[in-house]
Amino acid sequence: MCVSTQSVQLKDDHRLMTLKMRRTLIQVFGFLISTLGWLFVSCTTAMDYWRVNYVGGKGGNWMIKASWYWSDLWRDCLTDTSSVTNCRDYDVLWSVTPYVQGVRGLLMIGMSLGFVAVILCFIGMECTYIGGSEKSKDKTLLSGAVIHFVGGLSSCAAYCLYTNRVARAAFSPSTDRSVIRYAIGTPIFLGLVGSFFIILGSVLYAVTIIPKRTTNAFSQRPLSGRSVRSTHYPTSRDLWSSSHNSRTSRTNHEKISVRDTFV
Repeated sequence: MCVSTQSVQLKDDHRLMTLKMRRTLIQVFGFLISTLGWLFVSCTTAMDYWRVNYVGGKGGNWMIKASWYWSDLWRDCLTDTSSVTNCRDYDVLWSVTPYVQGVRGLLMIGMSLGFVAVILCFIGMECTYIGGSEKSKDKTLLSGAVIHFVGGLSSCAAYCLYTNRVARAAFSPSTDRSVIRYAIGTPIFLGLVGSFFIILGSVLYAVTIIPKRTTNAFSQRPLSGRSVRSTHYPTSRDLWSSSHNSRTSRTNHEKISVRDTFV
């Protein structure tokens, strides 16, 4: 019986260790994905060609065959085939187009939340030895996952706002023909992929916290089961006493029956 109890305990310990290793692996994967997403988002703020338009045969000179009009969050520029770029930086903050200010604000909020979330998730991960007890680490990791999710939504909203304004100006029939109709540039797609990575990383963090309650309940169940089985099965001393009592009762019964027959 002791061998069977030890084997059950070893199986339970092995199962719990496997679950813990899986949680750690998922958390590391979520940390890498979310950090890569924030790297993409931060890079897009300094990239050019958020919107771009190609115009051919303009300029009034045979040497200039094409021009590229492009913009980012900080300036409007013109580049021709001679690789000469002329830019006009945006003026002070209150004179910038409102939707550009909104995109800037959403990205700044998202990156600020992402910085805090990366620190909290790093402290709350199981593979780190900081953060206090297991319960406090779970709370810290959950807080970081929520902040990651909110920051990812903020970044995604910024790119969607910019894309909406560019698409409305390009496809609206009421837009004047003199207005340049831009197309979406590379930073928008890179930022959307980064936002998706951030949200996916927050979901992976949350997935590792939810099953812990069921795992703890499962780890306590075999202990109670073994205690019940240990009280259920008799020991060798109990077997000896029961056999001795049975022999004693049998001899007494034989003596009583012989005496009764003699009488």
